[in-house]
Amino acid sequence: MAFNLTYTQKEIINLIQDIKSSNELEEIKSLLIIYLADRVTREADKAVEDKNYPSSVFEKWKNEHYRKTA
Repeated sequence: MAFNLTYTQKEIINLIQDIKSSNELEEIKSLLIIYLADRVTREADKAVEDKNYPSSVFEKWKNEHYRKTA
């Protein structure tokens, strides 16, 4: 099966090709999770700033439920 990888995906593969243990893999996964969480937080902060949301909006959102039933 052939995959068409982007330049970025190829770079990531090159960076992680020397991972030898499951502990190293877990460390890398943890770092990526922290990075992605930080990115989402920054994007949310920017959206809040751009739209001038009051704090009451967040209180409302915390209590909303968006799950869909199957």
